[in-house]
Amino acid sequence: MKRILLGLFILSETISGVAAFCPVYARRGMVVSAEPNASLAGVQILQQGGNAFDAAVGVGFALAVTYPAAGNLGGGGFLVALTVDGKAVALDFREMAPQAATRDMYLDENGEVIPKLSTDSFLAVGVPGSVHGLLAILDDYGILPRHQVLAPAIRLAEEGFTVSHEFACSLRNEQKRLMRYPSTAAIFYTDGEPPDFGARLKQTDLANTLKAVCDQGADAFYRGWVADRIADHVSQNCGIITRDDLARYSSKYREPFAFSYKEYQLITHPVPSSGGVTLAQILKLIEPFPLRDMGYHSAKYVHLIAEAERLAFADRNYHLGDPDFVKVPDRYLISDTYIQKRRTMMMKNKAGQSKRVQHGKIEHDETTHYCVVDKDRNVVAVTYTLNGSYGMGSVVEGAGFFLNNEMDDFSAKPGQPNMYGLVSAKTNAIEPGKRMLSSMTPLIVMRDNHFCFTVGTPGGPTIITTDLQIVLNITEMGMNIREAIDARRFHHQWLPDVIQYERFTFSADTILKLQLLGHELEEKKVIGCAAGIQITEDGLLAGYADGRGSGEALGY
Repeated sequence: MKRILLGLFILSETISGVAAFCPVYARRGMVVSAEPNASLAGVQILQQGGNAFDAAVGVGFALAVTYPAAGNLGGGGFLVALTVDGKAVALDFREMAPQAATRDMYLDENGEVIPKLSTDSFLAVGVPGSVHGLLAILDDYGILPRHQVLAPAIRLAEEGFTVSHEFACSLRNEQKRLMRYPSTAAIFYTDGEPPDFGARLKQTDLANTLKAVCDQGADAFYRGWVADRIADHVSQNCGIITRDDLARYSSKYREPFAFSYKEYQLITHPVPSSGGVTLAQILKLIEPFPLRDMGYHSAKYVHLIAEAERLAFADRNYHLGDPDFVKVPDRYLISDTYIQKRRTMMMKNKAGQSKRVQHGKIEHDETTHYCVVDKDRNVVAVTYTLNGSYGMGSVVEGAGFFLNNEMDDFSAKPGQPNMYGLVSAKTNAIEPGKRMLSSMTPLIVMRDNHFCFTVGTPGGPTIITTDLQIVLNITEMGMNIREAIDARRFHHQWLPDVIQYERFTFSADTILKLQLLGHELEEKKVIGCAAGIQITEDGLLAGYADGRGSGEALGY
């Protein structure tokens, strides 16, 4: 009955006379995620008296059941939050390299990268962080007991849920790869076929894992029988994660990465998330320019942003890494002195050439995002991932969840691109216990020190530029959260030296002008799949799940 009432509320808000392109509105709380069952789980937790942290944890565990291409127990990610009393929080639960990992573990005897070893083998698996991170934030900031927060996820796994058209298509598209693993096939390919749209999918092994985590906390996953299952499954398939690696894992609170753009204050996650530093660099490089006067998505507008992205990604790929292992000059990279120096390198009347653009000198795909705002206006934004779709494809035997292939985010060999085309340097080289560099960028934006909006997205390196364009759409172009998210997008990341763009992003005239400037363009089907929540002038919450996906915004 609650689901029906929620649906009626949303419908009434979105079909009124002036509601075209409007987000979903709510007065008390809002949850936006990539999957409707998970969004509903979060709203139900808010309705039961939970706060945004409780709901965020509940959504995270629910997504592991209903959105296993990216929702996970076997991956990791980042959380940023803003409490009602103004405290900014950043929690790093990124995966880590196992103790047996070595710098050259993906190279052959000639020093060349062995294809697919860092993406499609059990050597690709990093030590998972999601369970530790979600439970840590629940213990430290939640107000409901663990059993109440995990109850929706356990119910969805044990009793099952209806398979959506998108999920059915995803499993069919990945069938050849996933069916190589008997543990995966036994759950998702009964009799050799994926479940049909409308079928009910139950996951008994995953339910048992969730129950163990509910009863015993993180110890069940990192030291108990689940840890045994992970270590045994990996070792039997020539991987290197051990029980000791799991027992060593811990999520980590870090100082949030905060910076300003005009009258806005932005809060995101510091390294090993590269998103905050890179986003800040791009915004500061373009800050003096009159974007609105240039014309939205005009050739001049796109050229300016692409040139800033080129420079920022060059710095990202050389200077950024795990701050526990390398010295990261993050504040210098966004200092006025450095930005002014780099800005002089932005070509005005022709495209720059990435092969001639290097990092500045320092003196001295599948991922998912969700966000929650509660009645007290605590704000939580979470981006977590398995890296590739369904990670490396294998479900842990007897435990029911997918393992990540996150080790590919390290630099297997400096100068060689990873699965997303990112070319990184020795600062992101493999070391035991090190966290791989990430593009995940959960973001909270304030204006005059009051919450304005929160947003995030999956998409590998396009995460950073998707966040960038949503920020500009709201702050410069005056769009609401739905308009800002649904607008077409483009992307440049230094290497490869190309502007990627979604269909209908540019007019034919703009494409011609960009080509005359010397830009190479490449059309992509989709760039990003964002989720966001904005506060309106009259204090309502406006939420939206990207029309590129099948997520849902729910409020009450």
